[in-house]
Amino acid sequence: MALLEIDDLFKRTSSQLRQKFAVVFKVLPIMILVGLGKYLGHRYGFEFFELNAIFTSLVAGTIFLIGFLISGVLSDYKESEKLPSEMAASMRTLMDDCYTINRNKESEGAKGFIDYQKQFYKILMNWFFKRVSTTECLQWVSGMNQYISDLEKEGVGVNYIIRLKNEQNSLRKMILRVDTIRDTNFIGSAYTIVEIMGLVISLGMIVIKMEPFMASMFFSILVTFLISYMFYLIKDLDNPFDYYSKGESGTEISLRPLHDLKGIYDTAAPAALD
Repeated sequence: MALLEIDDLFKRTSSQLRQKFAVVFKVLPIMILVGLGKYLGHRYGFEFFELNAIFTSLVAGTIFLIGFLISGVLSDYKESEKLPSEMAASMRTLMDDCYTINRNKESEGAKGFIDYQKQFYKILMNWFFKRVSTTECLQWVSGMNQYISDLEKEGVGVNYIIRLKNEQNSLRKMILRVDTIRDTNFIGSAYTIVEIMGLVISLGMIVIKMEPFMASMFFSILVTFLISYMFYLIKDLDNPFDYYSKGESGTEISLRPLHDLKGIYDTAAPAALD
């Protein structure tokens, strides 16, 4: 048991470290290239520019543009953090209402709806990883209408029907919101100009002569690291639902509330069918 706990702790720690330094690993090759270029430029006399106000203004402008981009993507990211938990809450409410209806009325419609929700949960998780299209996922949401209609025919109270329809509508809105966020880039042309300016600054740091050389090397790598890190961070934050290419790591929004829902379906749903 102790070995299993240690192994589990090691895996969790390793996963956290990978997530924490994921962007650093992406930037590391760029830092090495700039450092190598700076060394070769100094050794073979390619440092033929002097540091001037124009270059420092270029660096300041790039930092300003990065700040503009990150302020834009952060608002979407903060909103995105709420979506998986709100989806899980809506699905839990649907299941709880069906369970209550079945307990009170021995409803066949409620039993069928619980089974349908369990199947929809699998569709939803596959949709996050783009194994299922958005159109198909929305069709499954619309498929709830049949079961809600059956419950209405069985004489289920209007308050339950209204609540089920409201949760269905909330799920549809959240699915469309996630789809919009992950398929829309924030001002693509702004990313392009930051890439170009970052490249120009990195090349400029290589060919600009500063003394002493070790200080020049240090600041060249530092400036390259800061600009490259922030650029990759913004790109990651811009699509916090990129599970289909990166899995649940790095800056992707946690799907833990939905994963926890699986255990609830496995334990509570069968009880509702007794």
